[in-house]
Amino acid sequence: MAYIPRLKQEYKDKVVSALTEEFGYKNVMQVPKLKKIVISKGVGAAVADKKLIDHAIDELTMISGQKAVATMSKKDVASFKLRKGMPIGARVTLRGEQMYEFLDRLVTSALPRVRDFNGIKATGFDGRGNYNLGVVEQIIFPEINIDKINKISGMDISFVTSAETDKEAKSLLTEMGLPFQKN
Repeated sequence: MAYIPRLKQEYKDKVVSALTEEFGYKNVMQVPKLKKIVISKGVGAAVADKKLIDHAIDELTMISGQKAVATMSKKDVASFKLRKGMPIGARVTLRGEQMYEFLDRLVTSALPRVRDFNGIKATGFDGRGNYNLGVVEQIIFPEINIDKINKISGMDISFVTSAETDKEAKSLLTEMGLPFQKN
């Protein structure tokens, strides 16, 4: 039997029935699902030092378990000494098994390591059922060795769902284990 990530199995077993009960879906295919997770990191200082991009790519690769790519600037900005096509960040898009594995690690081991943590803000929804989360320090992930990092930096994590509304997306992500703040 093939390996199935814990959260993927939990989605099939519990989340689908809970969301169907809450929103009254008539078909299993109407139930929203997590499509992808995009982790991105802007490295503004990379204009002066090209090695910072390599460090950012290595960190995102360690955190996600999938090779990250450099993001390039789209236009020239003279005041920032930025040229079109220069690497200024890194990102990785997770789908399928790796997406569920990353979400499981985020919820069970990374978020509880945040200092004074009392849930993530529920204000990061975009109106179309997607959620954006900002992480201030990359050292909350157990894969990162604190002795080997050169600078503490943050990253953005975007959860793209097939939900039509923010309410459906919040219910989906809450059922998947994301700890939202209580109002």
